[in-house]
Amino acid sequence: QVQLVESGGGLVQPGGSLRLSCAASGFTFSRYAMSWYRQARGKERELIAVITTPGGSTNYADSVKGRFIISRDNAKNMMYLQMNSLKPEDTAMYYCNRYGSRVSWGQGTQVTVSS
Repeated sequence: QVQLVESGGGLVQPGGSLRLSCAASGFTFSRYAMSWYRQARGKERELIAVITTPGGSTNYADSVKGRFIISRDNAKNMMYLQMNSLKPEDTAMYYCNRYGSRVSWGQGTQVTVSS
């Protein structure tokens, strides 16, 4: 069955960095554009980054542009989100999913940016 497993979240100070990972299974990963979303408490889920395949073109929400980098490894069925210069407003649960043809959400990984 299709499964998405996010990991790599944690508590980090403002200005710090984290690298999130998304492990995908149950579908042909290399055929799908993938994306990262986040949902802060009391807010709607927000699309923040997209990466196509096979070219790996990327697109970012204005809120993370210049600070976050999305990447993927089709050989490993993995996607990543390098998050730099983190701000308190980046605090949220982070999720990965296919872009445009979403499947069931994983459990997410919590990112908390606080001093």
